Amino acid sequence: MKTVRTEVAIIGAGTAGMTGYRAAKAGGKQALLIESNVYGTTCARVGCMPSKLLISAADAAHTLHTAADFGVHAGDVRIDGKAVMARVRSERDRFVGFVVDSVEAYPAEDKLRGHARFLSPTRLQIDDHTVVEAERFVIATGSTPIVPDEWRAAGPRVIDSDAVFDWDDLPESVAVAGTGVIGLELGQSLHRLGVRVTIFGRGGSVAQLSDPEVLDVARSALLDELDVRFKTKVVKVEQQGDGLAVTSEDTNGDQQTEHFSYLLAAIGRRPNVHHLRMENTGLQRDHHGIPLFNPQTMQCGASAIFIAGDANNDRPQLPEAADHGRIAGENAARFPDVHPGLRRTPLAISFTEPQIATMGASYSELCITHAGRFAVGKVSFVNQGRSRVMLQNKGMLRVYAEYQSGRFLGAEMIGPRAENIGHLLSWAVQAGLTVDAMLDMPFYHPVVEEGVRSALRDLAHHLQHEPAHDCPCVDCTPAP
Repeated sequence: MKTVRTEVAIIGAGTAGMTGYRAAKAGGKQALLIESNVYGTTCARVGCMPSKLLISAADAAHTLHTAADFGVHAGDVRIDGKAVMARVRSERDRFVGFVVDSVEAYPAEDKLRGHARFLSPTRLQIDDHTVVEAERFVIATGSTPIVPDEWRAAGPRVIDSDAVFDWDDLPESVAVAGTGVIGLELGQSLHRLGVRVTIFGRGGSVAQLSDPEVLDVARSALLDELDVRFKTKVVKVEQQGDGLAVTSEDTNGDQQTEHFSYLLAAIGRRPNVHHLRMENTGLQRDHHGIPLFNPQTMQCGASAIFIAGDANNDRPQLPEAADHGRIAGENAARFPDVHPGLRRTPLAISFTEPQIATMGASYSELCITHAGRFAVGKVSFVNQGRSRVMLQNKGMLRVYAEYQSGRFLGAEMIGPRAENIGHLLSWAVQAGLTVDAMLDMPFYHPVVEEGVRSALRDLAHHLQHEPAHDCPCVDCTPAP
């Protein structure tokens, strides 16, 4: 077994790891990038990009199906599942190729293949061939979809979201477990492409929403189109013929067994830290086994170990992973002179239809940090002008601001153009704008953003009439 020495060892060559490697090199340090799997980020291979390719195909089909509502008749719509998935895979491979080319351009001596595990706070073993001795480390090992063992035992037709993008054709039916971002995006896309889809949600959650009024509107909007079984859990999965028998149970204890071609587990992702032998680092860890870290510096305790991206389970999204990697790499390079890095205003977008976006502080967060000290304004998109013109008049936007200062704090929404509105409002939060300053900004006509102005006007009214004893928070704790 050979020994390799470096100044900074980065474990994982995904978005966070690549960014961390470049930051460490820019800081003048020798860096070694260690990867146990194929090169290519989660986003490019099985996340952001292939899912948007599938969503775009679904949007095209939906446009044809709904054209008659505008008086436009497109004739019979035929969906070629093989052609849909061929384009998804082809374009996915193109995006992956760009990432692989980037990594392969790094100097050969800066890369090492194999599974890493800690021997001590300063040493790693890579498979059975190399020991790496380093002064500082960046853990950027990403995450893995969660599939319960009892489901997986039913055979290869129980899949996670990663497997969807390797299909060469669309299946006849899919059961989706989970009403988070992945489950809803993929479930709606498959439904619009002609697949029979049922989505099971253990509770009443929808993507990343926490505002109870927006949640109610979101559930209603989804149920208008999709077979979503809220407060219903999958209790048994068995192989049956060429598919699966999926048994679900609602809150009354009533069970129902249905046949599906596949069960897609979309109940979350688990950080890949459990095979790193973290116990050999001496770091303090939480109940999930993730090292405790400073979210401003990515430093684990006072050590020379930093953790970034999905591995730390803090805002697991690509833009955040890139920021994490940059902060971790810069601080690893200058350790022990560790500095807080730029953490941008939270922004999360679900590309469902209607789209879902949360920006700045969420409703649930404000109920903890600003209980009784924040006002709420809202607008419905049902009668909003441009939304009705486009026949996309579903949804609600709720906006939040601080009493006294009038500072804009955040928003939650489901509705048209949420990906664009989300950027505008998150920028306003990061810029520290007040509601009055936002209302001084230009608004064109007719645009969906006029709905934002309506919500801000409602918010401004409530800011001017602060109640003596009131809190907009409702009790969101589970009922007995």
